[in-house]
Parts: sequence; C-alpha cells; structure tokens
Amino acid sequence: MGLREFHEALSSTQDRAVARAREGAPAGTRVVAQRQTAGRGRATRRWASPPGGLYLSLVLPAPEDARSLFALAVGTTLADRLTSRYGVPLRLKWPNDLVVPGPSGGRKLAGILVDLVPSPSLGTAAVVGVGINVACEVGDLPVELRRRAAVLREFAGNAVPLDEVEELTVAAIERSRDALGTPSARAALLAAGRARLYGVGRPALVDGRIAGRIATIGDDGELVLDDPAGPVAVRSGELRLPEDL
Repeated sequence: MGLREFHEALSSTQDRAVARAREGAPAGTRVVAQRQTAGRGRATRRWASPPGGLYLSLVLPAPEDARSLFALAVGTTLADRLTSRYGVPLRLKWPNDLVVPGPSGGRKLAGILVDLVPSPSLGTAAVVGVGINVACEVGDLPVELRRRAAVLREFAGNAVPLDEVEELTVAAIERSRDALGTPSARAALLAAGRARLYGVGRPALVDGRIAGRIATIGDDGELVLDDPAGPVAVRSGELRLPEDL
C-alpha cells in the first residue's frame, strides 16, 4: 500500500495527485478528500463534490500497453465490483461515466479521469481520479444535477462505509492496470465493457450534432456509431444522448 494523503477539504484531488506525480511520488500514492471545492472531470468540467462522496486520485506507473483503454478498463472493473458488492445496476457511459439506467435516462453514479504525466520516479505516471456518489445528499448537489444523480446508498440497503468503497476502488484501478498487460485479460475487459455499454441502439450527439446510433466500443477504446454511410469511430468529444438535453 502506498502513501495515503487525506484532506478534509481540497480544491481537487486530481490536481494534487498530478503535482505529486510530477514531483516523483511513488506508485500507490493516493490523495483523498472529504470534499472538493473545485473538483474536475473530463475536459475541465467541474465535478460537484459534497461530503458523503468518495473523491480519490491514485498514482500508478502508466500501463505499457493499451493506454487508450485504461479509463474504460477502470470503469468496467469498478462497475463489476460495485454491482457485485452493492447490487447497483451500472452501465458504462462512454468514455468515463458509470450510470444507473432508468425510464427517464441514465443517472450518474461515478466518473473516472486519467491523466498521463511525466514522473522522475515512474517514467510516465497515470493519475487515476475517481468520484463516486456514495452517501451524499442529492440536495447538496447543484440543482441542475439532482435528477441525473444516483447515490450508492440507494441500492446497498444499509450504510455504506466510505473506507470500504475506497479500498474496493483502489483494488479495481490496480486490477485494471495489470489486466491491460495481458492480451487475454485485456480482451476479456473489452468484452465486459462492451456488454455494459450504455445507450446501444440510441441516437448520439457528439459535440452537439447527431453523429449516429451507438453500436459498440472499438479495439482501442473508441466509440463506434452506426451511420447510414457506414460505421463512425469517435475518439474524443462530448457524448450526449437525447435524454441528456
């Protein structure tokens, strides 16, 4: 187990862990906060971080192979473990969210962020940030997020210890990194991610325009959309489904 750095309040665990990685922090260093004042998600979007959630960033050596699959691998493994332990029916919303499907669309439970940064001790470090709505009050979230948020406590049937979810999350991240180094394990992870993909068959908007219907995840982690002109591979951009609007 690496060094655990805990803060009652921190602007961003990811920013702090990235700085520690650049300074040469050893593998396994983790930064955890009770709440974040400027938590960030993908593409510099903010991650609302009231007390009761898990806000964690972990420093590891970057995978030698299939780095483009790392965030999806973490999401898939974490979804499997949260479903097994707490019974929450999770789907993977490309590229980095875990959502609970429902009649009015997916409700977001967790988000994953991976930054690759130079490290004097690790060569290239992967800083994996995870935010999970464990037991936070929906009313503490921004108004625009409340109807789209899921909380793990809803599904567990009893209190969910944050430290238990933290250890489960760290183990899932480490397992994902190790699996990417083995072709058979990597293929199994990719198949599991495809099976959990949210929105299959639905029209998708990428960066605000309709780009096709969600089909699958490609071998390099790209989202594959069906289009009348043929398959479309999406490697970056903001994905939204009509119910998100």
